[in-house]
Amino acid sequence: MTTTVEVVKPPVRPDDGGTPRPRPGRLRRVVLPYLLLLPALILELLVHLLPMVIGIVMSFRELTQFYIRDWGTAPWSGLDNYRVSVDFDAPVGEALLHSFLVTVGFTLLSVGLCWLIGTAAAVFMQDAFRGRGLLRALFLVPYALPVYAAVITWVFMFQHDNGVVNHVLHDQLHLTDNRSFWLIGDNSFYALLTVSVWKGWPFAFLIVMAGLQNIPRELYEAAALDGAGVWQQLRRITLPSLGPVNQVLVLVLFLWTFNDFNTPYVLFGRAAPEAADLISVHIYQASFVTWNFGTGSAMSVLLLLFLLAVTSVYLALTSRRRSSRAR
Repeated sequence: MTTTVEVVKPPVRPDDGGTPRPRPGRLRRVVLPYLLLLPALILELLVHLLPMVIGIVMSFRELTQFYIRDWGTAPWSGLDNYRVSVDFDAPVGEALLHSFLVTVGFTLLSVGLCWLIGTAAAVFMQDAFRGRGLLRALFLVPYALPVYAAVITWVFMFQHDNGVVNHVLHDQLHLTDNRSFWLIGDNSFYALLTVSVWKGWPFAFLIVMAGLQNIPRELYEAAALDGAGVWQQLRRITLPSLGPVNQVLVLVLFLWTFNDFNTPYVLFGRAAPEAADLISVHIYQASFVTWNFGTGSAMSVLLLLFLLAVTSVYLALTSRRRSSRAR
């Protein structure tokens, strides 16, 4: 005797087209993450995007100190603020071009030195030895310190008469003929670069050290058995494996350094020397010192467009290079 089991399908309602409706629990799991992100998204709009939009609108107006109380009544100037900013034969455009070139040179040197010192320190700290934990903590001190406290300390160290820098270089090591002025003149560029590298390389050290943890130790052991030395292992294993990490690290360091305002402002005050006139301080002076907020907003928009262009080109080139290697 055989028994037949009949499978009864649930009836399909005519109003839903034959497709099952999502369960309330599943709908809640899909919607809940977006609801949790909604407060952060609203805060992001209020803190970043809304001032950005207002700044773009201000760049098209002739906004000076006479319209501060009601900037919406400032006359519409169109692209005049942008024409003044990019007219490199005029004083405003020439000063902006000089500040841009100083910022580019400063950023390239600072990012390169931060990456080089951070990578060297991370590779050195890769092997276990006594006191490694303490040394790691000491390396991260410049990154953990508040910016104002750290830079103000450097201001005292760069003093002409009683600063520790001149005391070491001139009085003890006798490397200079006279005590140098580090916060004015051409030396201000090197002072700013020193503080920026001292403050930024621990971040590179931290990121590269985290990336080194993902490289299998078996690769180094196999390379050592094949006769590869330290430099060959660094060139053939370490640096290629750190490619994705370095891609993000260099981009973040570039954006942070190019937009850095706190370091030069605390180091030099409202009027930075010509040799250390970074574009962030230059835009501040154009906006809050000369009270020409329309021109300052136009300079900020041009800076934003430049950073967006550089970021897009950098990501496109690095992604294309990585995809070609994968093939």
